[in-house]
Amino acid sequence: MTEVTSLTGRLLVATPALTDPNFDRAVVLLLDHDEEGSLGIVLNRPTPVDVGDVLEPWAALAGEPGVVFQGGPVSLDAALGVAVIPGSEGPLGWRRVHGAIGLVDLEAPPELLAAELGSLRIFAGYAGWGPGQLENELEEGAWYVVESEPGDVFAPDPERLWRSVLRRQRSELAMVATYPDDPSLN
Repeated sequence: MTEVTSLTGRLLVATPALTDPNFDRAVVLLLDHDEEGSLGIVLNRPTPVDVGDVLEPWAALAGEPGVVFQGGPVSLDAALGVAVIPGSEGPLGWRRVHGAIGLVDLEAPPELLAAELGSLRIFAGYAGWGPGQLENELEEGAWYVVESEPGDVFAPDPERLWRSVLRRQRSELAMVATYPDDPSLN
């Protein structure tokens, strides 16, 4: 098997050619990527469910909009907490993934993290790929791989994240941001 260069912390941005409805115009933050596979969360799929309805102790710490996001099509009954904590070390109950972004142990008492949390988002489910599966999708042109910015996870207008991530690229990818929702109307 060929060596896998880790894409942990980078964004997968769905190309217009990606036809899987689970990932239509999706922006996925890769939380883990190695030879055993990949795990990420879709950043731009808010649900109408308030965080307080499912994880009441964490509701006061959740950023706006204070709703649960659909993190992907896998394990929708499981929740992942993603938070930004500046500095070199985080508190007990938080594991750094990339830069200031990390995963929150939602079983931990929120008081342990409250003083240090910069932002928190709750995701139901995740996106997962087996060994080599994501690499195959990349070769097929299903995803653009771009650098993430800490604000991507907590975008105030997540429905516009696909366009805004593409628009900030310093290449022909910026033009893809203008791709119409329905190309047949063009």
